[in-house]
Amino acid sequence: MTGSPAMSQIFRNRLLLAMFSLAGLAAPGVARADFRLCNNSSNRVSVAISYTDGQGWVSEGWWNLKSNACEILLRGSLAAQFYYVYAMDERGGEWKGKAYMCTRDREFRIEGRDNCLVRGYDRTGFLEIDTGKDAKNWTVQLTDASQQSPGR
Repeated sequence: MTGSPAMSQIFRNRLLLAMFSLAGLAAPGVARADFRLCNNSSNRVSVAISYTDGQGWVSEGWWNLKSNACEILLRGSLAAQFYYVYAMDERGGEWKGKAYMCTRDREFRIEGRDNCLVRGYDRTGFLEIDTGKDAKNWTVQLTDASQQSPGR
């Protein structure tokens, strides 16, 4: 990625500016309760998610989404208020944050978020997604930095 440090910061944090709930995506009369991610960027992205399953932390990846595609990452009603997402595009751009979870280069499902490196995993910064206390479904939108409105 090239450009000024300010543009790099905008690029890294663009998910924070682009996420929102889209409860009305389902057809009329059809209740839909899932955690979805839509890739509205111009590049293919790889996505990982982390969440608590009631017993402990779980991280899963990778979903590969082409441009203008959506994928359900978790099926069913949301069980927690906070979920964590990390994404990277094929050109090295990232949507990341400061909540560190365990990942690896190939497909994974990892239990626990502590001692990632000691356990042979990578330690990756995920974005925190606050879905609210009563949300039953949520959609995260990934967009290019150039699609952000000025002043945000």
